[in-house]
Amino acid sequence: MKKQVTISGFADEICEDFEEQLKTVAGLGMQYISLRTANRKSIAEFTVEEVREQLLPKLNQFDVKVSSLGSPIGKVSVDDEEGYEKQLRQLNTLCEICKVLNCKYIRVFSCYIPAGKDPDYYRDKVIDRMRGFLKIAKSYGIILIHENEKDIYGDTGIRCKNLMEALSDPCFLSAFDFANYVQCKEDPVACWDLLKDYVAYIHIKDAVAADKENVVCGTGEGRIREILERAILNEGYEGFLTLEPHLVVFDALSDLELADAKKIIKEDKAKNGAEGYAMQYHALCEILKSII
Repeated sequence: MKKQVTISGFADEICEDFEEQLKTVAGLGMQYISLRTANRKSIAEFTVEEVREQLLPKLNQFDVKVSSLGSPIGKVSVDDEEGYEKQLRQLNTLCEICKVLNCKYIRVFSCYIPAGKDPDYYRDKVIDRMRGFLKIAKSYGIILIHENEKDIYGDTGIRCKNLMEALSDPCFLSAFDFANYVQCKEDPVACWDLLKDYVAYIHIKDAVAADKENVVCGTGEGRIREILERAILNEGYEGFLTLEPHLVVFDALSDLELADAKKIIKEDKAKNGAEGYAMQYHALCEILKSII
């Protein structure tokens, strides 16, 4: 595999136990994870001391590094002042955690929009919220990577680009998620064309539009192979490809999805999280072998 891309992954989809997550990742030959939850606890709930004392020794033991923090920052209603202030405090701690883990990326979102409301009505308020997050990240030299996600302001390619242009800062870039665009009835290729100049991080997750179900990467409508071929061979993408299989219902899924998790994972596609994670890893490796 060429040096341009490195495979990482949300290891909490394997199981809740952090040591078991790392055993599985290391067994696959992977050297990176995206740290979202460990031992049933969100990374946003850890203190710097807990990360240094509980998580870092395990990472060192298995020789695994952290590509990004899969934070919930921005998963807050645009009208929730108290929730926003709490997340500002959490982001400060997360930036400090990044320094402990030698990690430069924190995944963020762009606020939940009230059901039935026009997201564009909240544009200025969302941008103001994101500027608050960005100010903190810049003070630490950390890059916020905005994930396109269902039910938030930045769920479509156009609105994601709007955020990139409005903030226009090297510390605020895009995390591209194929499946989320499919589930929002967006064309992933068109979204890539809009955002390719801002993409600093890629999530490997696939889905089918008809019922929004997640499937093994390369078997859905995310057009993953097509976009990766362009990105890696023609457009100079260098960075992480982070596995986010969503093939088996896992402990933290209900906290990640506003809708019932069973709508995106109708039935487990593997016997357990470790097997589903390996399925996604090997499917991605096959895609990369065919294009690199």
